[in-house]
Amino acid sequence: MSAAAVPILRLCGVGKTYPPATRALIGADLELHAGELHALVGENGAGKSTLSRIIAGLLQPTTGQMWLRGEPFAPTSRAAAQRRGVRMVTQELNLIPTLSIAENIFLDRLPQRFGFVRKGELHRRAAPLLREVGLGHLDPATPVGALGIGQQQLVEIAGGLSERSDVLILDEPTAALTDEETDLLFAHIARLKAAGAAIIYISHRMAEIARLADRVTVLRDGAVVAMRPAQGFALPEIIRLMVGRELGSAAGRTSTFVKGDVALRVDRLSSPPAVREVSFTLHRGEILGFAGLMGSGRTETLRAIFGADPRASGEVYLNGSDTPANIRSPRDAVRAGLALLTEDRKGQGLLLPWSIERNITLNSLSRLRNPAGFIRGRREREAAQALAGRLAIRCGSVAQGVGELSGGNQQKVVIAKWLQRDCDILLFDEPTRGIDIGAKFEIYALLRDLASRGKAVLVVSSELPELLAVCDRIAILSAGLLVAEYEAAEFDPDRIMTAALSRHVTVGLDVAAAD
Repeated sequence: MSAAAVPILRLCGVGKTYPPATRALIGADLELHAGELHALVGENGAGKSTLSRIIAGLLQPTTGQMWLRGEPFAPTSRAAAQRRGVRMVTQELNLIPTLSIAENIFLDRLPQRFGFVRKGELHRRAAPLLREVGLGHLDPATPVGALGIGQQQLVEIAGGLSERSDVLILDEPTAALTDEETDLLFAHIARLKAAGAAIIYISHRMAEIARLADRVTVLRDGAVVAMRPAQGFALPEIIRLMVGRELGSAAGRTSTFVKGDVALRVDRLSSPPAVREVSFTLHRGEILGFAGLMGSGRTETLRAIFGADPRASGEVYLNGSDTPANIRSPRDAVRAGLALLTEDRKGQGLLLPWSIERNITLNSLSRLRNPAGFIRGRREREAAQALAGRLAIRCGSVAQGVGELSGGNQQKVVIAKWLQRDCDILLFDEPTRGIDIGAKFEIYALLRDLASRGKAVLVVSSELPELLAVCDRIAILSAGLLVAEYEAAEFDPDRIMTAALSRHVTVGLDVAAAD
C-alpha cells in the first residue's frame, strides 16, 4: 500500500436511503490509497454494491461527501466518474449481445472516420485486452451473445481495463471464472497496483480476500463495522463480523444419505458441440454434483435436459419409466416436474421490472387463481412473503421491484420461484453464484432439506469445495463427455481435477497432431 499521506479517495458519512425509509447505506467512511487493494466484504444487502455504485456515479448519495485526490468528487453519472479516472466493473453484466466483443469493450469511444466505425483499428485495440484476460483465442468480431457467461464476464472486465484508471472497482469479478482465468486476472491486478492504481475489490470468496487485500472493510446492515489491515485480520473474525452470528457446518449428509428410486435417467444425450453422449441417473433424496472446467458442457447438459437447447440424440426418462419423456421445451419440462435455476439470473431467471412477489409466483399463477380465473392477490402475497422469509430475502416488502435487490438476493428470488412451484427434480446451475458466505450456508441447508424430503437435486458449481461439501455423488464432465463418477467416500480433489482435465488435454493433443 502506498505511504502517501493524502488518500486518492476519501468518503465521509456517505449514506443512501430509499423511500419511504429503507436505509441501504448508513454514514460510511472510507479511505483508499494509490497502489492499494481495499476489499469490501459483507452479506448480500450489507451495502457493498450501494457504496461502490455511489463512488462510480451510478447512484446519488443521500448524505455525506467524497473527495478524489483532495478535490470534491460528486459524479452524477458513470461517464462523469470515468472522466475523473474512476471505473467500475459490475457484478451484473452490462453487455449488448448483438454487438461484437470489440464493440462492447469500446462502446463509448468507438474509433470513427467520417461517421463510420474503423473496424480494423477497433479489433487491433481489442486484441491485447482480450489476451490480458485469457480470451486471446477469440475473434474480436464475435457477437457477445455467442459467448458463455464466464467469457462474457471476462469481456466486461476487459472493458473495465481498457483505459487507465486511478480508481478501479471490481464487483465479484471472478464469480463465473475458472481458476486459470482467475489467476490471469490476479496477475493483471498486481500490475495495476504496481502502476499506482487504487482498487476496490468486492468478493464473497474469502480465499481471494486473504490472497489479494491490503485492507478490509466489513459492512453489515448498511453500516461499516470494521476497517483494518488485511494482515492479521483472521478470516473467522471477518466472517463473524459480516454475519453477526455463528455459521453451521458445511459438512455433507453422507452418513445418513439413503438412495431412493430413480427420478431422472439420461441416456446418451447429445447437444452438439457442447454435449456428447452423456448418460447418468439421479435418485430421489440425492444431491448429484456436476464438476468440470468452463466449456466442459455442464450448463449445456442441464439446458438440453430441460428442453432449453435442442437435442441431437439421446433420451430423458423420468420417475423410473421406460418410456422417454416428451420434453422439447422448457414448458414441457416444468409440466413434467422439472425446475432449472439458470446461471444467468438477470437475463433468464428474472423479470427485473416486476416485483419480488410476481417473480416468485410467476410459475405457479394457475394455482393462485379463483374459480373465475382471477389471481387471488392475498394468497399470492402470502405465498411470496412466506418464501421471502424462509430464504431471508432482504427487501422492504415483496412488492419491491426485484431489480432493486442485490445480486445475491435476486438469486434467492429465483430459488423461491422454483420452491413455490414445488418441482420434484431440481436442476441448479451455480446456485450460490454471487451469494455471500452466510447465505451460502443457508442454500446448502436448503439443498439438503429438499433432498431429505425426497426431491432429486442436480447441482452445477464451479467451486469444487462447494460440491465436496453438499453432494452425495459427483459426476465429472470434460470437453462434453461424462468421464467419471465418484461416491462421497471416493471424493478427492486431485482425482476430480485430473478427470476434469482429461479430455481437454486429449483434444489439445489431437489438434496438435492434426496440425
